[in-house]
Amino acid sequence: MSKLSLFLCLIFFHSVNSISALELQNLKPEYHNPRIPKSTLSSSKKFEGSSDLVNLRYHMGPVLSSPINTYIIWYGKWLPSQKLIIKDFLLSISSSTNHRTSPSPSISQWWKTASLYSDQTNSNVSSTVLIAGEYVDSKYSQGKHLTRLTIQHVIGNAVKTAPFPVDHKNGIYLILTSDDVTMQDFCRAVCGFHYFTFPSIVGYTLPYAWVGNSGKQCAEVCAYPFAVPGYMAGGGPSALKPPNGDVGIDGMISVIGHELAELSSNPLINAWYAGEDPTAPTEIGDLCEGLYGTGGGGGYIGHVMKDRVGRSFNLYGRRGRKFLVQWIWSPVLQACAGPNALDLKP
Repeated sequence: MSKLSLFLCLIFFHSVNSISALELQNLKPEYHNPRIPKSTLSSSKKFEGSSDLVNLRYHMGPVLSSPINTYIIWYGKWLPSQKLIIKDFLLSISSSTNHRTSPSPSISQWWKTASLYSDQTNSNVSSTVLIAGEYVDSKYSQGKHLTRLTIQHVIGNAVKTAPFPVDHKNGIYLILTSDDVTMQDFCRAVCGFHYFTFPSIVGYTLPYAWVGNSGKQCAEVCAYPFAVPGYMAGGGPSALKPPNGDVGIDGMISVIGHELAELSSNPLINAWYAGEDPTAPTEIGDLCEGLYGTGGGGGYIGHVMKDRVGRSFNLYGRRGRKFLVQWIWSPVLQACAGPNALDLKP
């Protein structure tokens, strides 16, 4: 072998080993527990063991126990890269297709907590979440300011013009609005919500969820913890770096997870929730809002991971994706739970 050949082989060997080292570093990232300002919307008790504060009860309604067909409505202007991040998150939920491809802790492992909830027939929330269809409303059919009623017209248009079927048993309708669309109570009281459609507007009773992109409107509120209030600029804790490089979209991911977990366990607002008022229920996502890992509470989000370029995340998804997704309430542990929990005992 010539000296040049030997030199090239050594370079190749070094490159392969360097790549492996970087991959290993990504799979064994640094953990940190940053203390950052609480979201101004949060009134949750962000403690892992807050069972004495919670009276989560079952109210005899159904849960989404069949494979969940998700019909996405992209309202407004969306970049292909933004859609891909969100779809990768949704397609990471199903354990049947992702348990071999996503490292632990994974999105599919996170969803197992939602799957612990069952109804009076002893049927559990399905572990399978599919994208059954997509509809693009790029012409803002209901304008750039939506209300809780006009958003039902958006769903009605999608159903009546037949891009979507009427899927009573397995379907949920996910309306995602772009960063130039405002929504009633958005940023002031909600970052997302779920409910069901009225037959008088849509023609059917269908469970749905809405989540907006807050990137240009109130990232410090609805993309927490990837943005902090403006008054903290130049001092105090800094925002975390988003795992997919898009503050608005990375912020949406956790809100989408929050709403899907609640929609699956309380689709018609008569299944799993705390409190006596079904019009303002405290649900399994609300109980853990702002908590992403072990040691959370009191302004701390919990121990999460940080990759080699400083991006924070707590769960792995498909195709090498990383996401930061809040924990949800476990009916078994009677506490907030996530697969990235750490044993911090000495």
